Amino acid sequence: MCYARGSEFLPKARICVLVIGCHLSISKGYLAIAQEAVSLGANTFQFFTRNPRGGKAKAIDPADVEAFHGFAAAHGIDRILAHAPYTLNPASATEKTRDFAHLALAEDLARMENTPGQLYNMHPGSHVGQGVDAGIELIADALNEALRPEQTTTLLLETMAGKGSEVGGRFEELAEIIERVELRDKMGVCLDTCHVWDAGYDIAGDLDGVLREFDQIIGLDRLHAIHLNDSLNPRGARKDRHARIGEGLIGFDALSAVTRHPLLRSLPFYLETPQEDPSGYADEIARLREAWEG
Repeated sequence: MCYARGSEFLPKARICVLVIGCHLSISKGYLAIAQEAVSLGANTFQFFTRNPRGGKAKAIDPADVEAFHGFAAAHGIDRILAHAPYTLNPASATEKTRDFAHLALAEDLARMENTPGQLYNMHPGSHVGQGVDAGIELIADALNEALRPEQTTTLLLETMAGKGSEVGGRFEELAEIIERVELRDKMGVCLDTCHVWDAGYDIAGDLDGVLREFDQIIGLDRLHAIHLNDSLNPRGARKDRHARIGEGLIGFDALSAVTRHPLLRSLPFYLETPQEDPSGYADEIARLREAWEG
């Protein structure tokens, strides 16, 4: 078995397997979600740390975590991605909403240490009329409060579509947040293909140019994961409507090219495409894996 970038076992030059998975429910525990991922042909997975609309996180069972680690090692699952709830908005103008964001961040990052060395992704937040600069400052403040020198988790800011008052629709906004964080070594970015397309970045016609711009503004060394999604919208629509791979306006060929790009192919890829049930991911994973290996 070969491993993707971030593995302590093998260098980049020996990457030989596509690391791809999808968003699944962790309601039955870590072992169950890993087993479901493997049944779909995946070798990674993404999950919400708690109800995506907020609320308390479910207690973690140490025995379940131990069983998961054994199963993951046996099935080549080296990287997983936890996703913060959608209601986590440290840029809110409402103190109660900001307080929840601070609490959830602290709790989630502490819980992540049950699976050391993994990734935690969050939408940066929405400034809701306060302005981008104020939103960036509030987000950075929350991160400075939440991050700890001893944590092994890398926190990722997700690229956003730029709808409404979202912060993160431009690479410059993510770079500004990271620049204001004291523990920048704990920070990274998750690039969402639907979001950047909707934000105006031409990943279908000029992927090299988009990556060059990302590198100049943020740095490709901070890119740790990719949400692989098609889009129902034309480029620059700023609406954020995901589509199944090949059923949107980005297209299968362009998204497959993302997984095969020399600067990206060693990253973990996560599908967030609309499905009637998780089995729908199996076909997408198989098709993308075939194209990657071919």
